[in-house]
Amino acid sequence: MRKPRDYDAELKALNERGAQLKQRKVQQLGELVIATGADALAIELLAGALVAAAKEKDTSVREGWRKAGAAFFQRPARASNSAAPGRSPAASGSGAAQSTDRHQSAS
Repeated sequence: MRKPRDYDAELKALNERGAQLKQRKVQQLGELVIATGADALAIELLAGALVAAAKEKDTSVREGWRKAGAAFFQRPARASNSAAPGRSPAASGSGAAQSTDRHQSAS
């Protein structure tokens, strides 16, 4: 006989995996903001730019942004990449927490 499936356990595992993926996405977006130097912008300015980008319908404008983004990822990492001198970006820790700390200390 086959063993009956535990649907509750499978659903719980899927929900946990979904939460992990969402958390990883949020962390990666924070790291992207820091890597591009956008963490130095006012939060309202950054939000406004993202809203405008999401609403942009002109494919030539979007393609230009896509090419600029691809070029950003193709270039070698900068030593002064928003991290303190002598520290690598990987050693700088969690992106979201640092971004918040920077904005609070600048206020």
